[in-house]
Amino acid sequence: MLATQTAQSVIDHGLSLGADFAEIFVEKSQSSNVSTLRERVQSVESGIDFGIGLRLVYGTKVLYGYTNNTRADDMMRILSDLAARDLRDPRVNMTAFDYRDAPNRHPLKKMLSDDPAIESRVAYLLKADAAARAASNLISQTRGMCREVEQRIEIFNSEGLHTEDTRHYVRATMTSIASDGAEQATGMQSNGGMIGWEIVDNLDAEETGTEASRQAIVNLGAKPCPSGRMPVVIGNGFGGVIFHEACGHLLETTSVAKKASVFHDKLGEMIANPAVSASDDGTITNEWGSLNIDDEGMDTQRTQLIKDGKLVSFLVDRIGSEQTGYQRTGSGRRESYKFAPASRMRNTFIEPGNAEFDDMIGSIDQGIYAAQMGGGSVQPGTGEFNFAVREGYYVEDGKIQYPVKAATLISTGPAVLKEISMVGGDFSLECGMCGSISGTIPAAVGQATLKVDDILVGGNA
Repeated sequence: MLATQTAQSVIDHGLSLGADFAEIFVEKSQSSNVSTLRERVQSVESGIDFGIGLRLVYGTKVLYGYTNNTRADDMMRILSDLAARDLRDPRVNMTAFDYRDAPNRHPLKKMLSDDPAIESRVAYLLKADAAARAASNLISQTRGMCREVEQRIEIFNSEGLHTEDTRHYVRATMTSIASDGAEQATGMQSNGGMIGWEIVDNLDAEETGTEASRQAIVNLGAKPCPSGRMPVVIGNGFGGVIFHEACGHLLETTSVAKKASVFHDKLGEMIANPAVSASDDGTITNEWGSLNIDDEGMDTQRTQLIKDGKLVSFLVDRIGSEQTGYQRTGSGRRESYKFAPASRMRNTFIEPGNAEFDDMIGSIDQGIYAAQMGGGSVQPGTGEFNFAVREGYYVEDGKIQYPVKAATLISTGPAVLKEISMVGGDFSLECGMCGSISGTIPAAVGQATLKVDDILVGGNA
């Protein structure tokens, strides 16, 4: 996408300004978004974006700018403006580019640039919509969405790296709203991956629509949730959002290096119940948060974060490595060329155990089964959180009694890790979008069903 000679002259100029490291990140993205609203196509949107991110590093200080212009003189001007207050004699000589093919762990077939037609996307959404409406006459509204992004990147840096990669993200979602005239309730089912539209071959549109409506109907008939401290069983898949938000961000060097994380000095210590092991893995084939290389050009990998309750690693990007001394983990990520990379999660999850679901529920005298988790809020640095339960049930005498509504789980990341006593084997991952200092990126969350022995539940009973 960018001529090698142009890249070389720009990086040479960056080093001539006294920078220790210079990098060019080139991106071309094509996107498509199809949405439906109750058996009709609501909108079809598409677009193409192109830009170049320019990064200079002085020690651990990062200077960043971007442009849509491929002219060398324009990029040099930006670098000169960025470095105006940090100018010094050159300290580093550029290493000649050595082109390297990125490993292809995530094969792509039907990408947007090859197959931009929307007919099959519309057909899938309308089929899911029909199933959702057919599930019950209480379904008052349905919304469908299919979003695809094809991202091509190319990276050059002053250490001689020259590489490129193509990513393709697909996510299809159906939302159902149930109403009895007095109240409304919502259900949602979503599927996606770092894969082409061939994903549709493994999706069941009728199952997607039916599941979204099932959740909505359950929530419509739910009773008020009791409140207080009690044991809670948290369902698999998106239940992992609590670990991601309340713990995962605290393990990124973005916060660790600034000592803004309660875990910054806990490496090698027990921070969780021995039943808990957790990883961040960018190598899972075609998974939503997977990558071939990160946005700094490093091969992605699986990073063990917690092993049998002990903190064994952080998520480390280039700058985080310079600041902390920890080895990079292929975790440098950014939303687009408009952002400098930072340490970020990929597919982050609590690893499966061997506990049985019936044993978890059976061990509860009075508590909650949070089958589906929703959104919430987290306090950076401490991991204090407040998450909504999207589908929950009251548990008494070791049995699920009835669905509950308006339940929230309130605790801190460090506290909840120590209260997890049982982890099941029904592991799954689900798609999410993660926002942080380097923008919003695709990241998967996951876990098997697990039991938290003691947590504060907010309710309105």
